[in-house]
Amino acid sequence: MLSHHQLWAAIDALAEMHSLTPSGLARRAGLDATSFNKSKRTSPDGRPRWPSTESLAKILSATGVTLDEMVSLISGSASKGQTVPLIGFAKAGAGGYFDDAGFPQGEGWEEIAVPPGTPEGSYALQVQGDSMLPLYRDGDILIVDPSASVRKGDRVVVRTRGGEVTAKLLAARTSEAVELVSLNPEHPNRTIPMREVEWIARIIWASQ
Repeated sequence: MLSHHQLWAAIDALAEMHSLTPSGLARRAGLDATSFNKSKRTSPDGRPRWPSTESLAKILSATGVTLDEMVSLISGSASKGQTVPLIGFAKAGAGGYFDDAGFPQGEGWEEIAVPPGTPEGSYALQVQGDSMLPLYRDGDILIVDPSASVRKGDRVVVRTRGGEVTAKLLAARTSEAVELVSLNPEHPNRTIPMREVEWIARIIWASQ
């Protein structure tokens, strides 16, 4: 049977997965910022208050989480911790953190909770600086799946053989080069010869 505590704990877990406070989650969903405050979870006379179905629908829409994934959070399966390795962009350029195919390896990674169903082998990159504005801000988390197919128009992470790691929009890819569109209009687009590309991986979602 669904309990009051389970439902609110799932909302808290959902907020944490997206690096948000409960108030931040409410704002992202277009709700009053105090909607999920702990003080709102019980009435003045001590009776439990439940979130409305409309509120739940809005936070699922705002985070891209499915109903099945929310049920997993409620049941506690996700709270046991599906996590992925996390590293900052600057550190990702150093050697030893990725294998030749772009999968994470070695030590020095942190761990971050992710929604259930995140593909195995995925990892998280933390945005540092303003080079990806206005799409991604300093501190945002990008979840990257190195096994996902990459197509024109995808947001991707590219690592060069020289150790540069950058996130851009894939405009074109041939046997000779990749053409990349900057996420920040103040930064130039790039064309990188394929001989200089170590790997390309698709960004599957971002926690902002």
